[in-house]
Amino acid sequence: MANVNVVDMAGKVTGTIELVDSVFAVEVNPAVLHAAVRAYLLNQRQGTQSTLTRTEVSGGGKKPWRQKGTGRARQGSTRSPQWTHGGVALGPKPRSYRTDLNKKVKRLALKGALSGKLTDNEIIVVDAITATEYKTKTMVAMLNAIGAAGKTLVVLAEKNDFVVESLSNIAGVKVAYANTINVYDVFNCNKLVLAKGAAETIMEVYA
Repeated sequence: MANVNVVDMAGKVTGTIELVDSVFAVEVNPAVLHAAVRAYLLNQRQGTQSTLTRTEVSGGGKKPWRQKGTGRARQGSTRSPQWTHGGVALGPKPRSYRTDLNKKVKRLALKGALSGKLTDNEIIVVDAITATEYKTKTMVAMLNAIGAAGKTLVVLAEKNDFVVESLSNIAGVKVAYANTINVYDVFNCNKLVLAKGAAETIMEVYA
């Protein structure tokens, strides 16, 4: 097990926490991580893009010119794809990009992502992240004190609107809960800040 220092919101060490090997020391599997990130990004797509085919563009009911005798190529409609203002050939239509992953693959991917963060010393555990008012300045001071300024993912153990709203005002900072973290968000941050309660929940669920 890896022992990681636990700090308070002022950056002072208040103790240590043991991060279990079954969650934070798993062998990283690039193929599994790639599949998990790809699935997450695909599931974010709305799939609402759409183009008009030649049957959906208004107009074009009259044949531009007679079939023979003009010396020009035969044309049946001014709404064919080769015409200006014509329909689009083989264009995108609304569709679902959703893809699902096996539950075991999801768990393995998340464990691999967390293990990679621990190996790179990018995990910071805070004993408690609290606030009693909407104060972005307080959260900025905390991140600076613990060395997590910049692109950061903050994982909370429980909902606290004051903390969430205050952190949401900071550029590059994203907030998640212990039961909603995903591989993409873990990878897409320079520092992973875990509330102590969140770290314990993650170990309890995924160990």
